[in-house]
Amino acid sequence: MGTALAGMGVTPAFGKLLGWLLICEPPAQTSAQLAEALGLSKGSISTGMRLLERTGFVRRVPAPGRGHAYELMPNAMISGTDAAATYAAMRHVTERGLALLAAQGFAEDHDRARRLRINRDFFLFIEEEVPKLIDRFKQENDL
Repeated sequence: MGTALAGMGVTPAFGKLLGWLLICEPPAQTSAQLAEALGLSKGSISTGMRLLERTGFVRRVPAPGRGHAYELMPNAMISGTDAAATYAAMRHVTERGLALLAAQGFAEDHDRARRLRINRDFFLFIEEEVPKLIDRFKQENDL
């Protein structure tokens, strides 16, 4: 998981933490348990877990004694995946590019604008279709 996500621009610690929380036992892990299992520094654990919390992949749960542990959300990959927003942002960027080219006199069918138009149309397609797929998955799996 760490290697796969690192290839997507995510820090290796983020991927390692996510991967471990998908398979670890017990499912709730303290920072010390995570550091021992993964060989990561306290700083890497802290930074990675803050990001995992912000993205909705994990939550803090009480740990025996004082402190807290981290636990993967049951539907982490579903709720933490906001593909529509990501693709909407990319669609807006490409639309802005098309508007800038149009202001310079380039029509959408011009070769310079064609690349942007194709990508804008792709982002729009994904923006519209991915939420439908996620909803269907949730329905089929009673989530």
